[in-house]
Amino acid sequence: MSEPLKISIRFFNDREVRAVWDDTDAKWWFSVLDVVAILNEENEYQRVRNYWKYLKAKLKKENNQLVSATTQLKIIAPDGRKRMADLLDSQGVIALAKHFPNNKSMKFLDWFLYSDTSIDGQSKKKAYTLFESNLIDEIEIGTTKGLQQIHAYLFGGLYDFAGQIRTKNISKGGYRFVYAQHLNATLNDIDQMPQQSFDEIIEKYVAMNKAHPFMEGNGRSARIWLDLMLKKELAKCVDWSKIGKDNYMNAMIISTVDYEVIGQLVARALTDKINDRETFMKGIDYSYYYEE
Repeated sequence: MSEPLKISIRFFNDREVRAVWDDTDAKWWFSVLDVVAILNEENEYQRVRNYWKYLKAKLKKENNQLVSATTQLKIIAPDGRKRMADLLDSQGVIALAKHFPNNKSMKFLDWFLYSDTSIDGQSKKKAYTLFESNLIDEIEIGTTKGLQQIHAYLFGGLYDFAGQIRTKNISKGGYRFVYAQHLNATLNDIDQMPQQSFDEIIEKYVAMNKAHPFMEGNGRSARIWLDLMLKKELAKCVDWSKIGKDNYMNAMIISTVDYEVIGQLVARALTDKINDRETFMKGIDYSYYYEE
């Protein structure tokens, strides 16, 4: 088996299910420990490991084929390091779930077997290919045009307004974004904002969030836009997996009056792995998860 080139993090009830893509066999392999943790509703890592060790021994004694279907690949462990771990393909995960009480496994299987043909699901796949196609290198950095290029790629064919600046007023959670009649002037001002230092980049990112230039898909596009500025100016990008959903959403709400909190969150999550496929793929997973 060749080294998997893609990683993915799915979320079931706010719990991670890590997966890696195998190009040779063209399929995903899923972390057994993540699935066991969900099905046992267990947060303690060592207890999850112990239970899987017990269950694996039991299945092996019964000559259950599930054990032989398990493979070992390197995957990011809770301590942030890549370690060998037991993984199963989709059929293996389904078989594993059947060894748990129905009231726990059925809801999980409903989620796991769901074919995501939603706009977000399709857009997320396009976000993956944005990195792999190298089209990301052709995007203007830190401009409204660059953000439009990102949005058009992510949502082209999904929204008829992909890449187009909105002409209607919008609000979210009681906060009204820049009025449509003032939007072009605001975006011109944002284009002129400096982006050399970290603080300048965060201030520019927050200003663009308050402008919210598209009818939908602003956050997912703007986080890629932010990463491109950080990459160009500071040789850094954000490891979004280090920023929890609630913390991010709360910080962005606060940023309408004070961008210091979101700046602190982003600063703690900066990494120099600016060309790392795994960091980018995890970032996309978390970015779309924020919007669920």
